[in-house]
Amino acid sequence: MSGVLVVLEHRASAEGTATLPRITLEALAAGLHLAKELSLTCSAALIGNGLKDALASPAFVSLGTAQLAQIYAVEHELLAQYTADGYALALQHLIKKLAPSFVVFPHTYQVRDYAPAVAARFQQSLISDTIAIRIEDGAPIFVRQLFQGRLNADYRATVHTQTSGPTFVSIQAGAFRADSLDAASAPTQPAQIESFTPELVPAQIRTIPDLPFREASRCVDLTAAPVIVAAGRGIGEQSNLPLIQSLADALGAELAASRPICDAGWLPMERQVGSSGQTVAPKLYLAVGISGAIQHLVGMKGSKTVIAINRDPSAPIFEVADYGVTADLFEIVPALTEAILTTKAQ
Repeated sequence: MSGVLVVLEHRASAEGTATLPRITLEALAAGLHLAKELSLTCSAALIGNGLKDALASPAFVSLGTAQLAQIYAVEHELLAQYTADGYALALQHLIKKLAPSFVVFPHTYQVRDYAPAVAARFQQSLISDTIAIRIEDGAPIFVRQLFQGRLNADYRATVHTQTSGPTFVSIQAGAFRADSLDAASAPTQPAQIESFTPELVPAQIRTIPDLPFREASRCVDLTAAPVIVAAGRGIGEQSNLPLIQSLADALGAELAASRPICDAGWLPMERQVGSSGQTVAPKLYLAVGISGAIQHLVGMKGSKTVIAINRDPSAPIFEVADYGVTADLFEIVPALTEAILTTKAQ
């Protein structure tokens, strides 16, 4: 095989159903994009144990419309719970069998734990946190950000003479749009599911399985929000937050903020968007009183539509906004909230 292999990360429930997080679908979109540009096939792999019910769930059945050539169910009893040793070994065996040209991961905490080890076993490096892929002279260029988003760096995979290992890439949240999968035309035939059992023994698992890492016990998943209203230091005081919350409630949106708001303790850190917060890609991102520092733009650049409200006409946020309002937010926001509520009432 010479193609693209996307490693899927799923969430299973007690009932055996499974869902695919948005970041996994974004990585799949990146893998399909790379495969299309290079005229390669694209397949996907799921790691775990007892995956039959999970693969029968709607989340995976719908992958048949994503132009996948194959879905590999990598199953073993030692993979029932995540360990870096187990996942790295299992994926190593699968890659040796398939010999893909590229292996694509979602850039998650779990991937950061085991994927570098997989790449090292093939004498390769993981090109992590990729935000874009372009083709030059028939070869892919992977773009990463440096210095908290101040610079973009281009990476070209180097082919070593002593190894034929694939190129390993992880995709930053929000870099590719998950809804592009819905727009894909239906394949000529559904993707086939093939079971793969890696050779694993208990002695190879040196780590003790633990609960999946969570950034915060009450973390708000802004990445799943279709609409976000974000507040910046332009709101002036914490007592003005209810004004922004009312707008978010009217829109049925999640409330988010730039770093100064969270650093001041006005909102919990889990609501921060930016290089040191969450990376989001909603259908609508409404920035209120946000100047648009590069650290914040890094976290919301994947938004489909950006609306900015700021009284400073030279604010950097207007450079990325699809629509901008140069006005006093204390006049615009209440009027906008009232207009939305009036429209809903009609």
